[in-house]
Amino acid sequence: MNEPEALPLSALQHWAYCPRQCGLIHLEQAFDDNLHTLRGQAVHAQVDQPGVEVRRGLRVERALPVWSDTLGLIGKADVVEFEPDGTPYPVEYKHGNRHKAAAIAACDDLQLAAQAWCLQEMTGRPVSEGALYYAGSRRRRVVAIDATLLQQVQTATGAVRAMLDGGQLPPPCEDERRCRGCSLHD
Repeated sequence: MNEPEALPLSALQHWAYCPRQCGLIHLEQAFDDNLHTLRGQAVHAQVDQPGVEVRRGLRVERALPVWSDTLGLIGKADVVEFEPDGTPYPVEYKHGNRHKAAAIAACDDLQLAAQAWCLQEMTGRPVSEGALYYAGSRRRRVVAIDATLLQQVQTATGAVRAMLDGGQLPPPCEDERRCRGCSLHD
């Protein structure tokens, strides 16, 4: 039996934001830039350059490839700070500020939790929290990586796989505010 193709971590964030957006990007291979995506690319310009440095006793790795064989996920963590004992602390960079609407913040939390899942599997060390760094406010928001959030990673992974396996594009969502901000609105 063939192993399923690895899912990009970004698909989970896309799914949590809007299943149709996820389908357009990952099923139909459609993508378009808008102001929001361009701002996100600008924020990632520095952290997308692989590198390692030591800061305040932490080993900091940028653009670190991560994966989970268990869930079949693959991606890149923007920044991972490794404690002296090797415990990873993922930091995901986002544009905007840390006072996002709760529903949108939850999408970011899911992406961070998926990175934590991968790091736990790769290092054998528990990842109990990580952070989202918002370039607009230049502040972090700490996210507890708990059993509920890790269950959401599993659920979203299964849902994305089912959508891809079924080849069916999800219907448009009901959240008009999200649709107006989507680069794929048209």
